[in-house]
Amino acid sequence: MKIFRIFILILFLMTLSAFAVEKEASFYTKLEGKEVRCRLCPNNCRLKDGVRGPCGVRENRGGVLYTLVYGGIVTYHNDPIEKKPLYHYLPGSYSFSIATAGCNLHCLFCQNYSISQAKPEDLPVLEASPEEIVKMALSLKSSSISYTYNEPIIFYEYVYDIATSAREKGLKNILVTAGYINEEPLRKLCKVIDAANVDLKGYNQEFYEKVVGGDIENVKRSLKIMKEEGIWIEITTLIVPGMNDNEDEIRDMCRWIKAELGADIPLHFSRFYP
Repeated sequence: MKIFRIFILILFLMTLSAFAVEKEASFYTKLEGKEVRCRLCPNNCRLKDGVRGPCGVRENRGGVLYTLVYGGIVTYHNDPIEKKPLYHYLPGSYSFSIATAGCNLHCLFCQNYSISQAKPEDLPVLEASPEEIVKMALSLKSSSISYTYNEPIIFYEYVYDIATSAREKGLKNILVTAGYINEEPLRKLCKVIDAANVDLKGYNQEFYEKVVGGDIENVKRSLKIMKEEGIWIEITTLIVPGMNDNEDEIRDMCRWIKAELGADIPLHFSRFYP
C-alpha cells in the first residue's frame, strides 16, 4: 500500500504546472517612506524598502509586503496523523503534510532547522497551486492536510487558500504550530482549520526570550483563542535536558492547561535529539 501511494504521488507530481511563489502578504500596514509594518505575528516587524523580516519569507518591495513562499513547498509526506502528533483526532488516518522554508521563531534546539532557518531561495522548491496541493492529498486517499515541519504561520496566505480549497473537497486541515501569531489573523485562520498541535515549548518567560526568541504570553493567548474557536487542540512540549525540564515548571504548565483549556486536552512530551 505504501509503495502504491508513492507511485500515485510521483505520477501526480509529473502533471504539476509552474506556479508563482510570491504574493502580496496579508496583515500589514503601509507607513511613510515606503516602510511597512507586518501585523501577522507578535514580532510586528517594521521593515524598510528592500528589507526582509527575520522570518526570512516576508519582504518589503517598494512599500508593498510580499510573501516569498506562496505556492512553493520544500518538503511533503503522507504521514500517519499520529506523527503530528495527534492521537485523538482522526486516529489511524493519513495526513498529507507540507512545509515551506522559514520561521518567525529561532529556537536554539530546533529539530527541523535545515528548513525552518533557511531562506526559500536556499532550498529546492516544488511549485504547486492550492488546488494542486488538494489534488495531491486526494490522490493519496489522505483524510486531511497538515501544515507542519516548519512554522505554518509564516506561509499564512498559502495555508489559508489551501485550507479553503481542501474544505470544499471534504478534507480536514491541521496546523502544527508554535502558536506565535496575532489575534486577528489567528481568528480568521481558525475558520478553515479543524485541529492543531501547538508547541508549548516550556513554561518560563526567560526561556522563551533567550532560547526560543518569543513571548510565552502570546502563545498562551493563541491556545485560548483556538479553544474558544472550537479547534481540536493537542499540545506538545519537547523536553530539552537542562533547559525546560524543571519539574515545578512542568507542573505549573499542566495546572494552567487544565484551568484555562480543560482537563481533556492531550499533552505530549517529546524527546530531544541533539
